[in-house]
Amino acid sequence: MSTLTDIEKRYLEKLLGMQSGYVLDYSDATYGEFFGRHGVDIHGDKYQTYGTSKAKKMRAFWEQEPDALVGQVLDEMLASYEADCDLNGHTVDAPVLEKTRNTVSRLLGKPAEQKAARSEDDFLHREFTIPNIQNLPIEAQSVPIIESRLSEARTAMKAGAYLSVIFLCGSVLEAVLLGSAQKEPALFNQASSSPKNKDGSVKRFYEWNLAQLIDVACEVSILKPDVKKFSHGLRDFRNYIHPYEQMVSGFSPDQHTATVCFQVLKAALASVAGERK
Repeated sequence: MSTLTDIEKRYLEKLLGMQSGYVLDYSDATYGEFFGRHGVDIHGDKYQTYGTSKAKKMRAFWEQEPDALVGQVLDEMLASYEADCDLNGHTVDAPVLEKTRNTVSRLLGKPAEQKAARSEDDFLHREFTIPNIQNLPIEAQSVPIIESRLSEARTAMKAGAYLSVIFLCGSVLEAVLLGSAQKEPALFNQASSSPKNKDGSVKRFYEWNLAQLIDVACEVSILKPDVKKFSHGLRDFRNYIHPYEQMVSGFSPDQHTATVCFQVLKAALASVAGERK
């Protein structure tokens, strides 16, 4: 059982939009996928104490699980909230976010977080240069494919095909991170966050999803922490390649969203190439 107080729960419910029964913009599928990364079957009977809505399952999760697990889940969920705000051009509820961040730090046994020296706005407005693709840790045969997709993404941006830009950015990010894993298998396989089979063995790289590649790449210092956060935002949007997911979320990409996604990809490529300090 977590030690969340009633006041802390009120702030979390406010930030996550739980008053309506939802949690952020998660669909049932993406909600299950999110919790699954933490080894939690959120749609199982265990968490239907109060009902079957996503918000009610979250309340049951808070009530039944220990601080460490609740803190890990909320830490990633707050990062998703920030990324969604930035990618959609929404205003972050800074006072509430600060309080919930302090709550998560308490659950994880960490000191209350101080304001980052570089804000998200700073990250999103910095100039990142796409590195020479041949300098990336990927197979030589994939270089022309990556270069072609980057070129197509630029063309799609000019044409106003913003959804295509997002899908192309997501595919390039996944290809580069997968290539990085294949180049240094021992490094990726030995990471604590590497996805495991039921017998404890590490899954084969082709079975890893983009979220897992992002998490492990950050753990082994190939991606910077800020890039990890925004890469998960790009991953969430890339998942709208499934029309039903887009319909349920009401997602409608615009130029701002596509521009930010391309910015995230550029930062990720620079980080993988070792060109970010």
